Amino acid sequence: MAFDISELFRSGLPTPAAAPFKAFPTYNFVGGHNDAASLPVQALTAAATHVITREGATLATYGLNSGPQGYRPLRDFIASWMKDSAAMADSAEEILITSGSLQALDLVNQLLLGPDDIVIAEQATYGGALTRLSRLGIPYLGVRLDDDGIDMTHLEEMLKRQHQDGKRVKFIYTIPTVQNPTGGVMPLDRRQALLDLANRYDCVIFEDDCYADLLWSGTRPPSIRALDAEAAHSEGRANRVIYCGSFSKSVAPALRIGFIMADWPVLAQLLPLKTDAGTGALDQMVLAEFCKAHFPGHVSRLRATLKDKCDVMIEALEENFGTAAEFTAPLGGIFIWVTLPHDVDTTQLAAAAIKQGVAINPGAEWTVDGQENRNRMRLCFGHPTKEEIRDGVARLAQICHREFGLPERISNTEQI
Repeated sequence: MAFDISELFRSGLPTPAAAPFKAFPTYNFVGGHNDAASLPVQALTAAATHVITREGATLATYGLNSGPQGYRPLRDFIASWMKDSAAMADSAEEILITSGSLQALDLVNQLLLGPDDIVIAEQATYGGALTRLSRLGIPYLGVRLDDDGIDMTHLEEMLKRQHQDGKRVKFIYTIPTVQNPTGGVMPLDRRQALLDLANRYDCVIFEDDCYADLLWSGTRPPSIRALDAEAAHSEGRANRVIYCGSFSKSVAPALRIGFIMADWPVLAQLLPLKTDAGTGALDQMVLAEFCKAHFPGHVSRLRATLKDKCDVMIEALEENFGTAAEFTAPLGGIFIWVTLPHDVDTTQLAAAAIKQGVAINPGAEWTVDGQENRNRMRLCFGHPTKEEIRDGVARLAQICHREFGLPERISNTEQI
């Protein structure tokens, strides 16, 4: 009898991968990939040579002589950068380096969530965060969004209703600066209103700021954690905001370097949960060496490149989809959030498009109420070239027209 190891797999596993990876689709508008030409290869190479020559012997120890929170020079840089860019006063001792922002999400979930807890997330949000909550069996509710982020009236109604029902909202998950997928930025008054509601209903705010360095203007609002710092100090309480950042979008996704900023009692409990013996040491060393000399200039150039690509994506959508595609121009980042007519199901559109070399993220995968958002899609303009953006969007419009009859008119390009 043939041995079938799959019969021994535990129940409840995620859907298996479809096939071994071979290559990206010709028109790849999915994932969080970034502009390949903007990757600072020479500067990273030089940084690697310098730091390994100088400190390579520390690789003989776990933690690089910096302890379990991560490489100290990298934490020093993060503290300095976040003070200058987001008004944060946290020291290196209040920073934990993680293996990307996904590990940060996992650690915070492990720290805070129990069987009877509830999470509130923005209605459209990072799909990875929702997937992790689902795997833990934690119920989550979606709060309405507009171009300025969370609708605070709706959030207050939700918090009040859960409180009256005797249910505990443990934390509010928000991406306030260059929201994923909408690309919006929460203004200062809403950030303060969010803090006020969290204080009133005694819940944590989990602030995911992984795209904030890619704001077109280059000027970020103060982080929500920074806004709570002064009040927390004067009231003699802990800061109720746990902050998550990442270098995946500002430098390179493959480096897998993220970080958590939180009060020491939080980090002291997170450290025993981080059982990987430390995030990749070489990645941390090279990144710290690079950032010390090059990060501000690199990020400024990357913003300009991405803004140019975003403009091309907007032009291509307007030319090929016309009024059938509704969207608000993002204020930064690598994504544009598109609403198509209700007759279009983007899950079906994605299945048809991938056969023609066009990959898109269906809206159902990036929203709390998936079925209500099946006519939306997230397009990443970070990785494809400008020519690929133009050609790929034109092809996508042709496929959408063929499958759903929309847009009613398409450009006079060669039919597929």
